[in-house]
Amino acid sequence: MTNKEQNSKNGHTYRATWKDYSEPTIYLLTMNTEDREPLLGELVEERIVLSAYGKVVSEEIKRIPTYKDASAIQIYRYIVMPNHIHVLLRVHKKLPHPLGYYISWFKLQCMERCSAIDGIPLEDGGNTRLNRTQKRPIFGKEYHDRILMHQGQLAHMARYIQDNPRRLAMKRARPDLFRIRQNIRFGHMSCVAMGNIFLAEYPQREVLQCSRRLTQTEIDAKCEECLKGAANGTVYISGAISEGEKQISRALREAGYPLIILLTEGFPEPDSPHYQFFKPQGVYFEACAAGKLLLIQPDKEVLERPDIEEAVTAKVGNIPHESQRYQFVAINTIAEKIAGE
Repeated sequence: MTNKEQNSKNGHTYRATWKDYSEPTIYLLTMNTEDREPLLGELVEERIVLSAYGKVVSEEIKRIPTYKDASAIQIYRYIVMPNHIHVLLRVHKKLPHPLGYYISWFKLQCMERCSAIDGIPLEDGGNTRLNRTQKRPIFGKEYHDRILMHQGQLAHMARYIQDNPRRLAMKRARPDLFRIRQNIRFGHMSCVAMGNIFLAEYPQREVLQCSRRLTQTEIDAKCEECLKGAANGTVYISGAISEGEKQISRALREAGYPLIILLTEGFPEPDSPHYQFFKPQGVYFEACAAGKLLLIQPDKEVLERPDIEEAVTAKVGNIPHESQRYQFVAINTIAEKIAGE
């Protein structure tokens, strides 16, 4: 069982089944507004101008440690975006209730306070006023939590949430690079893709594959070779699966060279509530915004095509399609086909 069980039908994330949410931990919480409406503000250049709702939410986040029995909660960083919030918080001693209890109270307080504001716009375009006795939820029922367990994550996540407005501005400035494209054909293969689609048409394309058995010295030599190739105009295609592939892909990306990365999974389904808001995370976002990245996820049918299955079998023998080993070898085989088109 994974750390978190996913309900693939509605895209909601449930809590980690192994975690006691009243124990001391650092969390990154993400809460979306109801139906992802931009209720909390608007983006102006690279900053968020909060609405009346947004100001209430911002104040209420800071008030969480003052709730009854919540003094053990410390708000480390937070950001209010037009249709969601990120809150980085620390529980520094055991709570009387699970964290979800306080989140529910936070949502209730936001709803109560925002419902008391005059002139809250309705769905008719904002020409009417909401009766003070009528209450509407500000946030959706679910929220997502990320449990921080590794050294350096706190500083990394603090930078991440504070950088949200800039990333939103970048995404809006280049919507073509952040649009999920369905049924994109690479030869006879149907795929889902995001990023600079023209990288797949570049005349010099080469597969980046590294055996798991390579030593660090061999990886370093391969990296130097690939950097020289990229400087001469080669676009590398990789699943970034093995340690060597990850290191070399990172070096190419940090040097500003374009990359094509193949995924076994990663894009939400078109009927998912997250579909239109999806964006690659971390360094992949920056590379995508710069037009230096193309993410490709082959359709499931492609991974199981007879020619792909035959190639995988020739390399590693007859193994189940659902196994991770099959998926990885199939991805490398598809990378070879894209490079050879």
